[in-house]
Amino acid sequence: MSVWLYSMGSVFIVSLISLVGIATISIRMESLQKILLLLVSFAAGGLLGGAFIHLIPEAFEEFGFGANISLYVLAGVVAFFILEKIIHWRHCHVPTSRQHPHPLALMNLLGDGVHNFIDGLIIGASYLAGIQLGIVTTIAVILHEIPQEIGDFGVLVYGGFSRKKALLLNFLTALTAVLGTVLVLLLGNIEGMANFLVPFAAGGFIYIAGSDLIPELNKRCFVFKNSVTQLVMLVLGMAVMYSLTLLG
Repeated sequence: MSVWLYSMGSVFIVSLISLVGIATISIRMESLQKILLLLVSFAAGGLLGGAFIHLIPEAFEEFGFGANISLYVLAGVVAFFILEKIIHWRHCHVPTSRQHPHPLALMNLLGDGVHNFIDGLIIGASYLAGIQLGIVTTIAVILHEIPQEIGDFGVLVYGGFSRKKALLLNFLTALTAVLGTVLVLLLGNIEGMANFLVPFAAGGFIYIAGSDLIPELNKRCFVFKNSVTQLVMLVLGMAVMYSLTLLG
């Protein structure tokens, strides 16, 4: 019962992150970009820390040090690579309007829904492996979701949706995480599920940090001060993940 309570509470909190876009409406774009870069740096460190300090060691401790765990990590990398390809699948040459929302926005909704569903699977599986691991995984997901959801909100508005509708659609896609968590908990007794999903989550975290977040930081590293700030936030994200090991 505690696993259900922790899992559902965590996934609802993660889903509510989708509404963070409303807090950015009154912020100037220049200021928002600076804030996002700090969040992205911190999230990258948190994801890498979550993968290498918590998820992978937990998988080796629970299921042994074998090539199968490494293959599951690589499966996570490949799965998120495919998901990213789906998100950027199509382009449209018809001008964007309220009557014709840009397909990029529609594909973003589809990709975000699948992504959130996988996040739900990962959160549920992590709680099945241990309450502390579930909390750590939830924190890592939240760190990533904040800048991602702000970006998703911007894509939907750019794609022709009103701000109100963009928030609603973003929240609805976020609820797919709840479905993922419920599915894992209902099927929790299936042998090998946590064995696969914990290292799979690590692979997903590594891919997101290495392929999506860090390249964004490298696009804006021309000023030395900015680079130092990004490095500090990156290491801080890792440090936060490490500090969670002291709670056990």
